[in-house]
Amino acid sequence: MKYFKPIILVALAFIAFSCKNDSANKDLAYATETKKDASGFSYETVSNDPTGLRLYTLDNGLKVYLSKNIDEPKIQTYIAVRAGSNYDPKESTGLAHYLEHMVFKGTDEISSLDWEKEKGYLDQIADLYEQHRAETDPDKKREIYKKIDEVSLEASNYAVANEYDKMISSLGATGTNAYTWFEQTVYTNKIPTNELDKWLAVEGERFSQLVLRLFHTELEAVFEEFNRGQDNDFRKRYAAMLDGLFPNHPYGQQTTIGIGEHLKNPSMVDIHNYFDKYYVPNNMAMVLVGDIDFDETITKINNVFGKLEKKEVVHPTLPKEEPITEPIVKEVFGPTAENVSIAFRSDAAGTEEEKYVTLCDMILANGNAGLIDLNLNQQQVVQNASCSPTFLKEYGYHTFTGSPKEGQSLDEVKLLLLEQIEKLKNGEFEDWMIDAVINDLKLNQTRQYENSSALASMYVDAFIKHEDWKNRVKFLDDLRSISKEELVAFAKDFYKDNYVITYKRQGEDTSIVKVENPGITPVNLNRDKSSEFLKNFNTVESQPLQPKFVDYKEEIQSTELDNGIEVSYINNPLNDLFNMNIIFDMGSDNDKKLGLAAGYMEYLGTDKYSAEELKKEFYKLGVNYYVSTGAETTYVGLSGLKENLPKGLELLEHLWNNAVPDAEAYDKYVQSIAKSRQDNKTQKGNILYSGLMSYGQYGENSRLRNIYQISELQAMDPQELVDIVKSMKDFDQRIFYYGKDVDAAVTALNTHHSVSGELNDYPEAMAYAEKETGGNVYFVDYDMVQSEMLFLAKGEPFKAENMAASRLFNTYFGSGLSSIVFQEIRESKSLAYSAYSGYMTANKKEDSNYVMAYIGTQANKMPEAVDAMMELMSNMPEAEEQFNAAKEATLKKIAAERITKSNIFWSYERLKKLGIDNDNREAMYNTIKNMTMEDLRDFFNENIQGESYNVMVIGNKKDIDFDALGKLGKVQEMDVDYLFNYEKPEKVKM
Repeated sequence: MKYFKPIILVALAFIAFSCKNDSANKDLAYATETKKDASGFSYETVSNDPTGLRLYTLDNGLKVYLSKNIDEPKIQTYIAVRAGSNYDPKESTGLAHYLEHMVFKGTDEISSLDWEKEKGYLDQIADLYEQHRAETDPDKKREIYKKIDEVSLEASNYAVANEYDKMISSLGATGTNAYTWFEQTVYTNKIPTNELDKWLAVEGERFSQLVLRLFHTELEAVFEEFNRGQDNDFRKRYAAMLDGLFPNHPYGQQTTIGIGEHLKNPSMVDIHNYFDKYYVPNNMAMVLVGDIDFDETITKINNVFGKLEKKEVVHPTLPKEEPITEPIVKEVFGPTAENVSIAFRSDAAGTEEEKYVTLCDMILANGNAGLIDLNLNQQQVVQNASCSPTFLKEYGYHTFTGSPKEGQSLDEVKLLLLEQIEKLKNGEFEDWMIDAVINDLKLNQTRQYENSSALASMYVDAFIKHEDWKNRVKFLDDLRSISKEELVAFAKDFYKDNYVITYKRQGEDTSIVKVENPGITPVNLNRDKSSEFLKNFNTVESQPLQPKFVDYKEEIQSTELDNGIEVSYINNPLNDLFNMNIIFDMGSDNDKKLGLAAGYMEYLGTDKYSAEELKKEFYKLGVNYYVSTGAETTYVGLSGLKENLPKGLELLEHLWNNAVPDAEAYDKYVQSIAKSRQDNKTQKGNILYSGLMSYGQYGENSRLRNIYQISELQAMDPQELVDIVKSMKDFDQRIFYYGKDVDAAVTALNTHHSVSGELNDYPEAMAYAEKETGGNVYFVDYDMVQSEMLFLAKGEPFKAENMAASRLFNTYFGSGLSSIVFQEIRESKSLAYSAYSGYMTANKKEDSNYVMAYIGTQANKMPEAVDAMMELMSNMPEAEEQFNAAKEATLKKIAAERITKSNIFWSYERLKKLGIDNDNREAMYNTIKNMTMEDLRDFFNENIQGESYNVMVIGNKKDIDFDALGKLGKVQEMDVDYLFNYEKPEKVKM
């Protein structure tokens, strides 16, 4: 991942010392020590480790990473297994990922109503799948699948769907999910601190055995995920790149999702064998970062997971790759905009090459002053370009990507990228850059250490790659010992004609796999029943966690500048970083040219500095600036190290006051806007969630369509845009500062931020009236396997008193693995990979709330999926136990929420737009405590039932059942240019 962060040219406080070219002293500074805690457990720790990691190893081999973070009463938990797609059997690709899905299905205790009876049916299903896999006659395979469907229905009578998520949700957990990649499968939860015991009880049972219940419905959901991958051009380009880099190794030869033929012919026997082989404690790690007591936590983990049986684990020896000696060319096709990637294969994580490639990457592109940043993006010679490294357990790769301007070929972009690599090889970068980019990495690392989820991910990464944490802690210091001469010598040796170039071209993808709808019989969910495990689980009481609400008037302090401008501020208690925003409560609604002018600032210099020199000056200071315009607000922001605020502000004000228009830069800017618009039209997510959704809400009178035509942009005088930015300082404004030493910040503002005596009022904003919804189906033709649908109904104007009911309703009905919508459409009927619904609260008190629903499914399932969703939106199923679980989960989530740091100010800003001047979570919490199923039914009947929807659909016209769509309203095929008003086409195509 690229670090688009400012840099700091001084050592941060937690760096003990940096002994350049003194590896012995450096190793001593980061020594690994073994200690014992008060409970007698041994753990490893690294001296001068700012994360305070304690790494335990239980007797059965389980690694336990513990770190303390008391920002909130929560614990980020990861359970990591060294088992990914690299180890899939060649005849069962996608197995590790499918197993990940099945680990959520329960055990012989979780989700089971009568295990002996259920097991008999599951054994039958397993045998049938082996027959199905071996059978080659298509008709006989269909008959076997029909039998699988019949037996699966019988088996579902003895199971409860998604009890795992019901229990985890009842804890108030968030982020419940999992992911699989090459070498790992990782299970995630963020839990309230007081629920550790109950979480361990569930997870200890979950990982004790594998039960493959509700198998064929989940398999169909995984195939929908496979379809989503086929509709993702980035994934296709990435897979082609890996195929070129790794012609023998599973990195390039076995995708995590697997191939379609294997997904349709699974072996439950293979999946069980995989689980038994790799899901053992000495091949797993538990990572907990948050508000924990070390001694108590490790004792509790040992009491539960220490019981798992250790087994010998031997991972397969994977093929080695021969050196690449000449460019390897790959091509992929799809509907999105064209781009090109160049990738160089490297050594693995933990090697010397990782250090050198990391430095090379940051000098080439750091988002501010890298060679690619300045020579390609700043000069606007390509549409955009960047690079990023990836380091895995056995190999790594450094990837360069670029998108062409209008009329530019992919080969021209390729040559421009290679030219920047040549500049690196020739040492054409300034001497201060190495220290600068290392401090940039250090700053990003500091922010990661503050975030429990980011830090937990770093621990998982180290475990999966068998890395000594000491080497991670001292990694950046190791980089400081690399000289410019050494880096240049490495680059000359590393970057040759040894790359894979992948062209992503526009065109039809002939490799797409399309499958028939198997016609699955809906299985029973038994949502009104519970296993004995769940019943016992619900009797266990946790120590209550009391919610904490924010007193905004106390937390947000204020002062004034000499010129009367208000400065709101919050102290940063953690470090010496600051963030300052000058806020103007006007945006593009007030002046359509304002956003255009703000974007143009990126490419301007002054009478003293060129645009490139300004980038470097900010970079040297370790300060980042930005100008951002939305519909209603404009921000001029500055962030970085507190001690450099005065110089950074002085430089920003210099740019603000002395920007010089550049006609050539403006022409390129307009060309870039034109190309961005063309590229946006190729992105299905942009078409659905931006173009179609905005049209569904506002029709022709949407701010999305209120733009300048390219011909109008070309006719503009760039001086006018510069004048607009300069004149912003003459308008009413306020300032928010987050950091230490507010007095110094105010002094810097008084010194450098000069404004006219009397500030102007804002221009009148353009109004955008929401239209009534219902009876319309807006369709866009797009070359894709799946179809995606949004249902949108305009509700009542915003009411603060509805916020509690809507939050509980969304938990119960529309969002999460145990919600009604997910269970009915995915778990029971397997009609979609993703389906959700919700009651969306307005952003402003004068706006309306909306009812929204989404389905993503292959086109031949669309009619059934639509019927299922519309039935739910008309008649909400009522399940008392599920309601009580949703209520408990919602209360516990609120109790564990903490609004801290600068988020206090920004949350208050959002509430004020709703006419609320206090932490309304307190009122919501108290309201939800007293709500009943009847209250939720009333909310549904008043706000959801009977609503009339506009339906937005994107899909392949050849596959869509328009008769089925016609039952939802008048079908209109929309022109994409019309949706965005990019040109002046006809409104509809038919």
